Amino acid sequence: MTTWVAFLRAVNVGKRQYPMAQLRAALTAAGFEEVETHIQTGNVRLRTRMRSRERVVAALEAAMLADRGFEVPVVLLSPDELAQVVADADAVVAEHGEPGWRQYVELLARQPDEADVAMVEAGVPGARALVRPRAVHLLYDVPFGQAKPPRAAVTRALGISTNRNVTVLRTLSEKWSR
Repeated sequence: MTTWVAFLRAVNVGKRQYPMAQLRAALTAAGFEEVETHIQTGNVRLRTRMRSRERVVAALEAAMLADRGFEVPVVLLSPDELAQVVADADAVVAEHGEPGWRQYVELLARQPDEADVAMVEAGVPGARALVRPRAVHLLYDVPFGQAKPPRAAVTRALGISTNRNVTVLRTLSEKWSR
């Protein structure tokens, strides 16, 4: 059995409601095991016999589409990849952070190539963006709600992504990296 951590994009926003108990039930019915969720923003730990990331993502997205009637894009990380994202977040703040700055992480569905990295790191006004494997680390000097996140630039360059704050990622890594 392989353990994965799935980050769902744009659930419980507007009409895209997905109560976590119903999500767990749908994924369990689709054959996933030991399905756990954390808060209402679509953070899911599960186990499966499937080893291919692509197959797991396709199965998750198909199960949620069948259950909800709308597409739910998935960013899928192994527990080790999640732990590395958190370690990278700490290193980014230590090297590039300023007192009072806030940090968020845009999790990536795929590894970026060098051209994508250069475009994203150069093109985020009002923030510092540092691309690391599986994530873009964003440092803002204003509260996130006032910032203009670079979702369009990240999505254009890197495809599917979803944003989480570092506190949530650290909690998930500690809870689910066992």
